[in-house]
Amino acid sequence: MAILCPLHKNNYTIAVITIFFFHLVYYSVTATTNINNNNGGFSAHLIRRNSPNSPLYKHKNNKVYRRLMGPDTPGSPMKIDPKSGEHIMKFSMGTPPFDIYAIADTGSDLLWTQCQPCKACYKTNFDLFDPFKSSTYRNITCRAKDCRLVASLRPLNYPPNFCKENPKGPCLYMYEYMDTSSSTGELAKETVTLTSTTGKVVTLKDIVVGCGHENYEVGSTGNEMGIIGLGRGPLSFVSQIAPYVGGKRFSHCLVPDPKIESKIYFGNGSEVLGEGVLTAPLVDRRPDESNYFVTVLGITIENDFVPFNSTGTLLKKGNMVVDSGTPKTRLPNDFFDRVITQLRETVKLESFILAPHNLSTICFNYTTLPKLPTVTLEFEGGEKLPLNEDQLFKKYEEDKAFCFMMVNSTADYGIFGGTLQTDFLIGFDLDRKVVSFKPTNCANFNKN
Repeated sequence: MAILCPLHKNNYTIAVITIFFFHLVYYSVTATTNINNNNGGFSAHLIRRNSPNSPLYKHKNNKVYRRLMGPDTPGSPMKIDPKSGEHIMKFSMGTPPFDIYAIADTGSDLLWTQCQPCKACYKTNFDLFDPFKSSTYRNITCRAKDCRLVASLRPLNYPPNFCKENPKGPCLYMYEYMDTSSSTGELAKETVTLTSTTGKVVTLKDIVVGCGHENYEVGSTGNEMGIIGLGRGPLSFVSQIAPYVGGKRFSHCLVPDPKIESKIYFGNGSEVLGEGVLTAPLVDRRPDESNYFVTVLGITIENDFVPFNSTGTLLKKGNMVVDSGTPKTRLPNDFFDRVITQLRETVKLESFILAPHNLSTICFNYTTLPKLPTVTLEFEGGEKLPLNEDQLFKKYEEDKAFCFMMVNSTADYGIFGGTLQTDFLIGFDLDRKVVSFKPTNCANFNKN
């Protein structure tokens, strides 16, 4: 999932997925927890949105929508559903606990859910969280220090002197995502409870959350209850629980099979160690960066290297963001076109472009499925990350075709999406400012 903010360069405005916060380093949020029994760390289940085990799967209204790719190409029976790669994390809010199923998103910070009273919410198959029924819900006032964390994320009609004239008024926010989804509501502190993969109950008090009263979800199935932001900013769930789990770090191992649950690990015990680990430094594209930007030099297809930038242009650091909330990997148009050209030269099969809603990828027809090319992603420093064919290509056996699972983008950066992250143990260490990748059979790893 992506956050929109303006970034001006060369007199053009481009959308970047980052949040601009006005905050000082001493800003913090408080939480108390019972997780000391877990040696400061814990793990939780992640459920694929299209899994039969997902609560989102069981409703009769669970139609397939396509946030990034749009509807199928006319005349083609093939379906590319980017939202199918989203992962759901279950937790509870309030006292008594109210179950929430939210999208786990490394591309944003705020933890929010739809709340009553609802002025303009998208339709949902679940009840809405009612803060008046929770004994632990506490509003954050307009002049509170935590409210400054959303100083640049106010509603469009927000009066400039509202806080000065209403110091005890509510702290209002408006969160917008790259796909035009949004949440507008009030910041509050609430108790968050979840059950770890060991069966222990983890209770986190005074977590800053968003109570959304006006929400818009592009392509909503009626099942999305909110988002749990895992970004780098101070509002992130990761940042808020850091003092109690051993630091600002977490990792996840996403299983490609939607029927098998994945896991996410917080704090101590989430480190990515051992042979085969590739570590990439995080890059701050803004002074108060919230996203996991890394620098990619290019992609190697078989023995042919395709640089991220065209010949003669300067490579910009922080040109790809690791974002679990955007399932499909996206490449800037120029880079994408050169990768597609190299794929055509390597595969040497009849190809066609699948291009709904101004986003495109390449597909190949086949009689006998050929050996697919080896592909590696090369990071700054020369480290190479091998990508397997299940991460890169989707096969349609009935149609005798397979499609490249990356799409084009008009932005100047790429998105390392959730589908490409499967079967990697990926660690996000905010204290060390690195992201680590380790090729892993996640189905086996998560059994431990």
